Amino acid sequence: MRLLITLIRRYPVQSTITLVALLFAGIAEGFGMSMLLPLLGIAIDTPSGSAVSAHASKSALEQAITGFFGTIGMTPTVGLLLIIFVLSILLKAVMVLIANKRVGYMVAQVATDLRLDLIRALFATRWEYYVHQPIGRFTNAFATEASRSADAYLYGIRTIASLLYAVVYGIVAMMLSWKATLITLSAGSIILYALQYLVIKARKAGKRQTRLLKSSLSILTDTLQSIKPLKAMGRENMADSVLQRKTTSLNKALQKQVFSKEAMRALQEPLLTIFFAFGLYVALIWWKLPLSNVLIMVYMLVKILKTLQKAQKNYQFMVVCESAYWSLWSKVEEAQKEHENSIGTIQPSFKHSIRFEGVSFSYEKRFILKNVSLLFPKGSFSVIIGPSGAGKTTIVDLVTGLLAPREGTVWIDDIPLAEVDIRTWRRMIGYVPQETLLLNDTVLVNVTLGDAKFTEKDVEHALRNAGAWDFVNEMQDGIYSLVGERGGMLSGGQRQRITIARALVHKPQLLILDEATSALDPAREADICETLGQLRGKLTILAISHQNAFLNATDRAYRLDDGVAQFLEKHGQKGQPVSTSA
Repeated sequence: MRLLITLIRRYPVQSTITLVALLFAGIAEGFGMSMLLPLLGIAIDTPSGSAVSAHASKSALEQAITGFFGTIGMTPTVGLLLIIFVLSILLKAVMVLIANKRVGYMVAQVATDLRLDLIRALFATRWEYYVHQPIGRFTNAFATEASRSADAYLYGIRTIASLLYAVVYGIVAMMLSWKATLITLSAGSIILYALQYLVIKARKAGKRQTRLLKSSLSILTDTLQSIKPLKAMGRENMADSVLQRKTTSLNKALQKQVFSKEAMRALQEPLLTIFFAFGLYVALIWWKLPLSNVLIMVYMLVKILKTLQKAQKNYQFMVVCESAYWSLWSKVEEAQKEHENSIGTIQPSFKHSIRFEGVSFSYEKRFILKNVSLLFPKGSFSVIIGPSGAGKTTIVDLVTGLLAPREGTVWIDDIPLAEVDIRTWRRMIGYVPQETLLLNDTVLVNVTLGDAKFTEKDVEHALRNAGAWDFVNEMQDGIYSLVGERGGMLSGGQRQRITIARALVHKPQLLILDEATSALDPAREADICETLGQLRGKLTILAISHQNAFLNATDRAYRLDDGVAQFLEKHGQKGQPVSTSA
């Protein structure tokens, strides 16, 4: 029940309203059912009479009902008792409707809040943590674990509701015969305890489901991202066999869960039947209780045990799902511990330059950059070239503040980047990655990312600067044309120009291109370089490439190799060690 207590503490007001409504529903039903005893007394003991006979009033419940009607000056006739019974059941139905409506809203809210917690925590993490996490691990948490966590809350509330009903029924039954009620509760406890083994098996099956779903979806997501080379090499069957094993194991876990659920359902009925057959014999033959009392008592005791059984089944469903909640929440807490700490408060202005002074960076013990000094003047078009793994993207990550130097300093004008308000600085940057990721939406949405503050004129201006306006304007619906998940019929160069427009639409002061043209053929790459060259002076451009296509379009060029940067002369392109004044 730790999960349920945790969620009730998180949503105290909503949970309290739900539980109070369920409690009143149980009270209404219990009060209505208590009218059945004098009703049966009239029907069995005094069939021609209109009120409860004096000799029939033996139990505490009958005395309480008789006293209640005497206090309000009314005679408990058949019609009155039936009216009270029906009204009580109607009141119970209304209260249950209110409670179930609230529970339904809360189930959706729990899943939504958990997903938002995960998103916020994940997006706020350090970049070094983020890039080493498998995508499938978090997509599984967002999709399946959040839903199963909400289901756990649903079944937990239902468990409490059943227990509340059982308490109300128990009070009514105790007023009928406390001995029979205690015996029934004892027998019920024995039956429920005997079936607890099935609950334990269900819990284990639920934990196994959580582990297998997490593992399977992580593998599936990563495999789908690299399916092309696998198919090209005819090795997709390797991933297929792994996923088949995982899926088969998941199926076995589901079978165990189904067996536990069905076994509990199958065993509860015969156990209760045996018990009540024996109890009915004892009540009528040994205790010689009146038939009306026995019928009501049997009815109430059946209700008690049925409700306790329902509580156990709901509890079983809850324990199947609860492992998903703890798995998801562990990811949220893990991400929160890896929160990106930024202590800078100075507002950046970027009036002169960005420069590196003796910057070194390493991943654990492997150095990527060694005492690098670079200068990127404002308004310039600079390029860093070098082989893959030389540290080019690391320089970009240092400029954007995603990484921090192990040694040395990155300066924005005369202010260390560590002292700058990093979010404000990042809003001054336009970033174009190597992957041309386009949304399955219009050109407008792809450029603005749905931000309503950008006008059509802003989008047109960005598309013109990216050299994309002409072909977009020729599309059937212009900026309202659908791009498609893979860019529709657009070429690779056209798709890349739209991503450049996306980076330009918010009018950044610094435009970064991280291997943005590496997937294009030389002609398309040259076209984009020419387009970017026309932006020289309007904003500062920093391009990263392992090719030489940018050299003719840029003002400054650096070669990075084995963690060491060299300045390239514009014409001779001879390598020279870089100094901070380069």
